[in-house]
Amino acid sequence: MSPGLQEWDVIVVGAGPAGATAALSVLTREPTTSVLLLDRHDFPRDKCCGDGIASQAVDVLDALGARDVVEGWTPVRHLNLSHDQRHVEGRMARPTWVIPRTVFDANVVAHATRAGATLLRHRVRSVGVGDSHGRVVIDDTFSAKVVIGADGAQSVVGAQVGGPPRGRRAIALRGYAPTLPAVRGRQVIRYGVRQQPSYAWAFDRGDGWSNVGYGELADPSAGLTRTFFLDELERLIPGAAEAGTSWRAHHLPLSGWGWGREQPEGRILLVGDAAGLINPMTGEGIYYAVATGSAAGRAAAQALSVRRPERAGALHRAAVRTLLNSHLRHTWTAARLSRSTRVIEAGIAAAARDQHVFDDLVEIGLGDGRITPRLAAGLVRGLVRPG
Repeated sequence: MSPGLQEWDVIVVGAGPAGATAALSVLTREPTTSVLLLDRHDFPRDKCCGDGIASQAVDVLDALGARDVVEGWTPVRHLNLSHDQRHVEGRMARPTWVIPRTVFDANVVAHATRAGATLLRHRVRSVGVGDSHGRVVIDDTFSAKVVIGADGAQSVVGAQVGGPPRGRRAIALRGYAPTLPAVRGRQVIRYGVRQQPSYAWAFDRGDGWSNVGYGELADPSAGLTRTFFLDELERLIPGAAEAGTSWRAHHLPLSGWGWGREQPEGRILLVGDAAGLINPMTGEGIYYAVATGSAAGRAAAQALSVRRPERAGALHRAAVRTLLNSHLRHTWTAARLSRSTRVIEAGIAAAARDQHVFDDLVEIGLGDGRITPRLAAGLVRGLVRPG
């Protein structure tokens, strides 16, 4: 080990929403903690994403004093879902915001640094537990009592502890296009004809531009190309691909049945994409990112406050399982069911008949909702009486 090793209480690897929220969470609870936030990019920086920020995610940030990250952006209150000739449009019980990741991520990072975190551009290549005090060592340059891995689907930190089991993955292509009249004031999702779930989207940012894209389950044998994704987007939402720009693609590790094996005991915690937490029904990940980031920060602060940093992993695992495990079992089930076009159409029909069912669908897709009895009854009714 280098004699010049920099020592920190907490190091967070990855400064996206999960990592920046984790740093902010630590410092909100223990302001004197030394926190280093590492990222391989300077901020602001772009990232492939639908840019949707649900109210549930804003609630988490609000509890940390960061609700203003959405200020200046027009809330979106209507959602339009369709497949072929069947569609529903409704007013969501709570608004969402569509904010470019160049803006949103930088806003959360700014809160973390104002709270006392030190942001440093650095690409992490190795993580190990090996100094004489059991601290975690990064690149023979930094050491910490606790490390939080928020470095995405290809997490270097996650690889050190085994990471989440490799499950289903989706791939999406995202761009920005002038807002079409049919999209104004809405989040539009149009399911395609391929293996479900596969859909195109157009989300109005409120500034004359929309986040547009297409995604589906990753299949190495399907020959998925950029041209294919653009063709599917244009077919489902005419005009979106033709006028689009700033295209970026990204693989999404979809959540499985529950969570917990991904997080061992010890000083290394995983959050967000690095923990394999992406809604398997919708591909949404921002809520999971900030929720688990906040939980990790709380666990780190609690463990450090009693001088037992090795307890952080167990505390974090328990908190995330309490928060998300029931929900994850429901989203896994919903994703399995939504592989059937008949189920998708039944869900759309049920949501069109009943605003409460519509609200239930939104909650399970964007927050921590469940398959409620009324949603299940609506699906059954739509399957038995499809007309």
